[in-house]
Amino acid sequence: MATTIDLAGRTVLVTGGTKGVGRGIATRFADAGATVVVCARREAENPLPSTWHFIPADLRDGDSAWAAVDAAAAITGHLDIVVNNAGGSPPAISAEASPKFSQRIVELNLLAPYYVAQRAHHHMITQPTGGSIINIGSVVSDRPSPTTAAYGAAKAGLKQLTTTLAMEWAPKIRVNTITVGLILTEQAALFYGEGETRERIESGIPMGRFALPSDIGDIAVWLGSDLSSYVTGADIAAHGGGERPPFLGTE
Repeated sequence: MATTIDLAGRTVLVTGGTKGVGRGIATRFADAGATVVVCARREAENPLPSTWHFIPADLRDGDSAWAAVDAAAAITGHLDIVVNNAGGSPPAISAEASPKFSQRIVELNLLAPYYVAQRAHHHMITQPTGGSIINIGSVVSDRPSPTTAAYGAAKAGLKQLTTTLAMEWAPKIRVNTITVGLILTEQAALFYGEGETRERIESGIPMGRFALPSDIGDIAVWLGSDLSSYVTGADIAAHGGGERPPFLGTE
């Protein structure tokens, strides 16, 4: 029996949804029929689809984050799904990263999702169908994260935040994490290099390739749908089987 996920009539907010993984996630929600709202500090370099809604916001500021969620809910009068995707960090030597740099990384990757989730709760808790909050995590939450120490610590905190909110806000609101591995985006070369270097890294992934943003989007659509109605507080690994230990080689 074929199963189709139809999210027509539902509104989703994807933070950082103008490019990269966020845009891939937003695209899959649009494919499923949802009303798509994306927010970011700046408008997209590549024009967004005409049916999408864009809200400018710096989510590191709590008031701005709350206002962005309110604006998203006001578009259709309800907010059904939130994907906390905005995040990331450029590499920085741990012993030399400035306090301001580290503060901003933690704000973006931990506090911003918390602010967004708090305000999403304000809207979702009053809705008959509640809502679904999906936090985009990273494999660095479970292993050392050299040159991205603040980012790894923030993502570890995000995973704990997910389980706490899931317990506090059940059964009306579901909160889950997607822990992602290596993803092919516009910034892939910054972390994985190019040519032979990237091919060597890719060959070490059991699935034989980097994830695509749409791969993460497919999981998010499922978590936002009724098919996952009993799933909350979960950590879903989307890393292609993990990172192969160097001592095993790549063959």
